[in-house]
Parts: sequence; structure tokens; C-alpha cells
Amino acid sequence: MMAWTDHLKANPLDWLLEPDAANPGVRIFALRDLLGRPADDPEVVAAQAAVMQTGPVPAILDAQADEGYWVKPGAGYAPKYRGTLWSLLFLAQLGADGRDERVRRAIEYVFDHAQTEAGAFSCNGKPSHAYHCLWGNVVRALLDLDAWGDERLARAVDWLARSVTGDGYRPYHKSAVQAPGFVCAINYGLPCGWGAVRVLWALNAVPATERTPAVEAAIRASTDFLLHYDIARADYPYQERISPNWFKFAYPLGYITDVLLNLEALTEAGVVDDPRLKDAVLLVLSKQDEQGRWALEYSYRSRMWINIEKLGKPSKWVTLRALRVLKRLGVDVAEA
Repeated sequence: MMAWTDHLKANPLDWLLEPDAANPGVRIFALRDLLGRPADDPEVVAAQAAVMQTGPVPAILDAQADEGYWVKPGAGYAPKYRGTLWSLLFLAQLGADGRDERVRRAIEYVFDHAQTEAGAFSCNGKPSHAYHCLWGNVVRALLDLDAWGDERLARAVDWLARSVTGDGYRPYHKSAVQAPGFVCAINYGLPCGWGAVRVLWALNAVPATERTPAVEAAIRASTDFLLHYDIARADYPYQERISPNWFKFAYPLGYITDVLLNLEALTEAGVVDDPRLKDAVLLVLSKQDEQGRWALEYSYRSRMWINIEKLGKPSKWVTLRALRVLKRLGVDVAEA
């Protein structure tokens, strides 16, 4: 493994840890993920409280209907980036407290309206619109919001894992997931790299002691698939062209996937010494500025309930994402 510390131009940790009313979630993730602070650490507790008081999380929650949905009743895929599913995803990514009553109400609403009978999460509650990117996103959000222990989530996780391996999963003929190995109708019947990253990202969050053989098999299949291609080029199966969005780092994250999330998912799964990561990590490092910060290169500005940072400017969220990867690769970000 390369000494990635040698490639950091500066250490932005103090910048991420400073109080920030506009993006208070950065501090809680930096304390937890970069410094290893436990959930009951006084600074973590205070940071969690701040997330619920200022910035994007209360803005999203203020737009929630009393019944638990956003904008209109139903599965919640539309309108994009303001509907129920998107609001739940963004709450999780921005550090919302899963114990909050409004968040719990949203979780219940999603289970009731966006989950298929078998367990998948879908754009319209039907198997024909259960795409791996959305399904994985929702599972990850629910796990990050501490919903593990709910039988409905366990069913979603098991069905997601089996949809990848094909073990016991048979409804491919009526699903957007058309075959084992991430074959997706939206990707012209080809295996989908965006979907594979999302599946791995979701299954990584299942507590290690609770992972079934099906989940372990799907994690292996996901890492094998992602490493089979050139991560830095993102040359996963495609019909028209490689999406340029692979190379634009974003926050928060919708269905579009970037090289940085690919690395986040792989390193979170324990892939840290594989030489096939090298070019992708060098690509990430090449994007830092002289202060060791990364810019926001893609966003949903003006389409969400509240804008998150400024496009083209140094981003605390993207920088946090990059440092997570580097830390897993062996960089002590507190000493870098």
C-alpha cells in the first residue's frame, strides 16, 4: 500500500471540526469517522443536537407532512430530490438523529408505501421499479438511521443480497433487476456499476454480527464485480458512453455514483491493499487544493429543500468523504 500521507497537501481536519451552522453534520461525522469518537462522547452528543437545530436537516423536516411524507402521498420518488424517498436519503446523509419522532414517522411511511411485498424498495412500490441504486440507497439510509432490528428491513436486506447472487431470488422476469450480477433494465440489460456500488454501500452497513451467508456472498460478489473493471476509468458495462458524472464528486448523493463513492464502498468493505485501487485514489488526490480540500463538483442545488454548499467551491462534505477513504487506507488524518 502506498504512503498516501505523502500526497496530502495540507490537513483540513480543523476546518471540518469547526462549528458550522450551515453544515453541522460535518462535525459529527468527522468526530466519529475520522477521530473515532464513540456515540456517547460529549462532543458527539452536542454535535448531534446541533444537526437537529440548524442547517439542512430541520429545513427538510419542516417541509414534512404530518402523515410522514413530503410533497404528496405515495411511494415518494417524485418529485426528484424533494419527494419522500429523497428526503429520507438526504436526512440520513446529513446526519439526522434516527430517534427523532419525525424521522421515525418518515421511516414508517417509506416501509408502508415504497416497499414491495417481497421486501424490495421501489419507485412505485412495485417490483418492476425496484432498481438496485434506489433499493441500496434506501437500505443504507435506514441502517444509518438506526432502523436495524425491524423485520421489514431485514427482509429488504436479504432480498437485496439474493437479487445479486440469484440464490433463492426468482422474480427477474417482472423486475427492473433482470438477472444476477446487477443486470438492470435502465442500463439496457447490462450490469450496472452505479447499482453495484449502491448495493455494496448498503450491505456494508449491516452489523457484522448480523450478516447472513446470503449477505456475505453478496458483499463478495459486489466487490469482485467492482474490482473487475478499472475504477479510475469507471469502464463498467455501458451502451452509449461512460457517464461523465462518475468523475464529479458530489454531496448529498442521489442515484448518480462517483469514483469516490466506489472507493468509499470498497474500503468500507475492507478492500485496502488491492493494487487496483491505486489509480482511483491518485485521481481523488489529484483533485485536492493547496489546503487539502476537495471541491463540490456536482449538486442538486435549487432542486432540494435547501442548497448544500456552493458548486465549484471547497466542500466540507466532499473533503470528509475523501478523508474517510484515506483513513481506511492507513492515513492518520489527525497527524497528516
